[in-house]
This record gives sequence, C-alpha cells and structure tokens, in this order.
Amino acid sequence: MKTLLKAITAVVVIGLAFWAYHENYRTQEALSKTEQLQSDIGVARSRLAMLRAEWAYLNRPDRLRELADINFDRLGLLPLSPEQFGRIDQVAYPAAPAAPVLDFENAVDVSAEEADP
Repeated sequence: MKTLLKAITAVVVIGLAFWAYHENYRTQEALSKTEQLQSDIGVARSRLAMLRAEWAYLNRPDRLRELADINFDRLGLLPLSPEQFGRIDQVAYPAAPAAPVLDFENAVDVSAEEADP
C-alpha cells in the first residue's frame, strides 16, 4: 500500500513539474509579446508625434495663403463676403411627417392589470 501511495505521489509530482515547466514558458512568451507590443506602441507614438508636427508645419496660415495666391487662377478662390450667406427664413425645411394612424380594432390587452368589469 505504501509503495502504491509513493508511486502515485511521484506521478503527481512529475505531472505538477511538467505543468509548472509549461506555465513558465507560456509566461515568458507572454512577457516577450508584451515587451514587443510596448516597443511597437512607443514607435507608433513617436511616428504620430512626427506626423502631427508635419501637419502643423504644412498647415501654417502663411504657407496656405501663399499656395492660394500661387494657384489663384486654377482654384478661383475669393474671400467670403456677407452677401454669400443666406437668412434663416430662406431655408426650406421638409414638412413634418403626419402622425401615424393607429388601428385598435384587433388590439390585444397585454397589461398585467385586471380589466374593470
């Protein structure tokens, strides 16, 4: 009986060691993936910062004004004037939809309250 108990204990210890070995390698793999993702996030953030700086540089008002002046003949851009805007009473709003007609002929009462006699 003691040898059977020792054999079972040995098998359980070997099984637990095998499980711990695999969990250790799975944990190391997960940590490696996490470090790689953190590195990728850092690279993406630095690229985003660079793109934002480029966007701000390209959208400088003096640069855009110069481009508009250079391409005036092709674009035909003119400054806005008050006459180009309309009044609110000139806006044609769509008519409100008619209220739906409800048919109660074949209605079923589904309330939990008892009906009045």
